[in-house]
Amino acid sequence: MEKEVRLEKKLSPINVWALALGCIIGWGAFVMPGNTFLGQAGPLGTAIAMGIAALIMIIIAFNYNFMIQKFPVAGGEFTYTQKSFGQTNGFICAWFLGLSYLCIVPLNGTALALIGRNLMNNVFQVGFHYSVAGYDIYFGEIMLAVVALVLFAILSIKGVKFTGVFQTILVFALVSGVAIVAIAALVSDKASFANLSPAFYENDTLTSGAKLGGVLAVVAVAPWAFVGFDTIPQSAEEFKFSPAKTKVIMIISVLFGAGVYVVLNTVTAMVVPEGYASWVEYIDDLPNLTGLISLPTFYAAKTLLGSAGLVFLGIAVLAAILSGICGFYMATSRLLYSMSKEGVLPAWFGKLDENHKTPKNAIIFIMLIALIAPFFGRTALGWVVDMSSLGAAVGYGYTSIAAAKFAKKEGNGGILTSGVLGTIFAIVFCVLLLIPLPGLSCSLGKESYICLIVWVVLGIIFYLTSQRGKVQK
Repeated sequence: MEKEVRLEKKLSPINVWALALGCIIGWGAFVMPGNTFLGQAGPLGTAIAMGIAALIMIIIAFNYNFMIQKFPVAGGEFTYTQKSFGQTNGFICAWFLGLSYLCIVPLNGTALALIGRNLMNNVFQVGFHYSVAGYDIYFGEIMLAVVALVLFAILSIKGVKFTGVFQTILVFALVSGVAIVAIAALVSDKASFANLSPAFYENDTLTSGAKLGGVLAVVAVAPWAFVGFDTIPQSAEEFKFSPAKTKVIMIISVLFGAGVYVVLNTVTAMVVPEGYASWVEYIDDLPNLTGLISLPTFYAAKTLLGSAGLVFLGIAVLAAILSGICGFYMATSRLLYSMSKEGVLPAWFGKLDENHKTPKNAIIFIMLIALIAPFFGRTALGWVVDMSSLGAAVGYGYTSIAAAKFAKKEGNGGILTSGVLGTIFAIVFCVLLLIPLPGLSCSLGKESYICLIVWVVLGIIFYLTSQRGKVQK
């Protein structure tokens, strides 16, 4: 009788923390201070918003920890939903969550081109080029993304222990780079706490209610900003420690993530270029600027430390991007592996590499899908990525309501409370993303709505086809 190949228990607590934080922090953390956070909420407003968002995520993390201990297997939210509410709900959860995870792999791959464009004098803009949705695409940038996606697919297949160690190294490089720039802001005379005034984004047309709306708009991006801590349960079958420890790991990863967002945003506001009266005036003028000054966080790093500042921040950005590719390869492949094991996907996705004990076929599938993105550019990819927040919110909601169901049955009042709260938060996130509300700019754009409709229709077709196949068997 052939021996069954299983996932190996090789991940330590520090590896799992690195997996989560590496997925939480990506390219967006370094550009959103300029293009989103300061222009909506300001330095203090963003800090308040991130504090609220982190608290919400920690409450939801209690529900994940509760469910991980009950089902310490690969699959995470899909497994919890299926065990609690049946295969149909399990499929719905996994279909949206799969989109959320899957699209972040190519998003990070194409972000490498942005390092070349903004920090390396367009070094990869070589060869033939064309434009898609107003975004110029160059052969050199395509090949950069392709090489990275293929290389990390191979490394992901090589074994979970190697992936965990490599992820840990990348995350320490990320945190170190951010810390160096933050320390420079504290000691340099080129940055000032006085520049943090005004604390909230304001201009002549904004009321106090609009300022509150700006804070809520930043809170609303929490599912996107913190998607990553929820990748922890995807690797639960590969822990070499007690699943009970995941509560602390998730809380620390969320707090570190919030800290990185707040630190980068605050440092950005502390450095105001000459000629501008305040960071508000600077941020309002960004659409008219080009070059490094149009990227406030990177401009701040260079102002504080010169070229070395760009090197330190560049290392942090590169580590964030590569850890995102590595982490979401792992999380997405384990989700697909679990779905295959439960008969929702073909058995091919559930095959493990005999030598390395990793879901090789699932990783190859993710790679092939991701390799399409570099040929269409970040504008078109952004339409799909905008839906990743919705997919994360669906996963949060299903996990929270599943935790509430089990907690009620067991008389666990604490988890029942966090489960109900988590469900409410998830519903609010979905409403904010799907319904345009006055004063808030966090709902999906028209193109993203079209992509969402297509994804839902594809899901219905796929589910009905798979059900018909089971009936015929």
